[in-house]
Amino acid sequence: MKKRISIWGSTGSIGTQTLDVIQRAQELYDVVVLTAHRNVKLLFEQAKQFRPKEVVLCAAEDPSWKEPFQSLGIRVLEGREGLLESASRHDVDLVVNGLVGAVGLEATYRAIQAGVSIALANKEVLVMAGELIASEIRKRGVALIPVDSEHSAIFQCLVGEKKENVRRILLTGSGGPFLRTPKSAFDSVTVEQALSHPNWKMGKKVTVDSATLVNKGLEVIEARWLFDMSPHAIQVVIHPQSIIHSMVEFTDGSVKAQLGFPDMRIPIGYALAYPERQAFHTTPLDLFSLPSLTFEPPDVDKFPALTLAYHALEMGGTAPVVYNAADEVAVSLFLSGQIRFSQISQIIEKCLERHVAQVHPTLQEILDTDQKTKAMIYQEILPSMGA
Repeated sequence: MKKRISIWGSTGSIGTQTLDVIQRAQELYDVVVLTAHRNVKLLFEQAKQFRPKEVVLCAAEDPSWKEPFQSLGIRVLEGREGLLESASRHDVDLVVNGLVGAVGLEATYRAIQAGVSIALANKEVLVMAGELIASEIRKRGVALIPVDSEHSAIFQCLVGEKKENVRRILLTGSGGPFLRTPKSAFDSVTVEQALSHPNWKMGKKVTVDSATLVNKGLEVIEARWLFDMSPHAIQVVIHPQSIIHSMVEFTDGSVKAQLGFPDMRIPIGYALAYPERQAFHTTPLDLFSLPSLTFEPPDVDKFPALTLAYHALEMGGTAPVVYNAADEVAVSLFLSGQIRFSQISQIIEKCLERHVAQVHPTLQEILDTDQKTKAMIYQEILPSMGA
């Protein structure tokens, strides 16, 4: 029987690569739902090829967008309410959440409540609501399978292992495009430079996050909830070659690592087929042709956003929501030329300084904190920075 799949953010980087993996093994999967932000043209091309039962356009601009899909017999929904309605479907086995930002949280919560397993590429879900989502996952007995290459690596290293035998997680990162750039040059960094990642092809938001190491900060918070580990047992290791995707150290001193070329289709394929492995052609890892593999600690003076992530975890409650919301706005402002690259981490820090964390927040309190933080940046933080 085919596994029934919903793909949220099907026109984005994760979504298009997920469909590429599915296309290579169409006998294994049935695409039930596709969602997109506003890229109607690509969504329609995907719908013609994979014939889902339903599509959702989250930011519809022209009401006539529905007609071509309806002519194919596909049900159409739109906006936030459409996404939430689609998330509540019971005829889905696995949701691939490739959405960017906080938009994926509420829908993920709905899908889990409907008894659907989640392949998670949307870091913000666990960053904002890790405690809440982890509790709901346990209650519903569904699977939460990470798609990020680092968390997928850790997930694979932990298969067959007991949690009490894990000493620490070694979360690797390339260091981004500015690993060797002096901090003094950060004020003059251009958008084009920030979007030139040395190893990975990703969306703009994730690529800028990699450049600031916010991406590693988000991954630390995510790993805390995915693997139920203390923040002190999660260590970031800079590995510029991006061949080792992460490691786990055990109490006997041994270390497991997962290796592979930087290709997101590998962790996507693992998440789709889990607990099996789906075979598909990819470049084999030739150990003899690899460059030297190097490792170094992150420069937290140059990349303060990483330290701020640990600080948000220590504050607890809604503090990681603030970290995430502040970054979302700051990256958007940087991409539009309204702030400097160096001001991204400054905005995050100022927001955390002004926040009093709520412990054990409800979903609504999390969503409210997200919106209040974003409003505060425009009303208070930017004017105070002269931006």
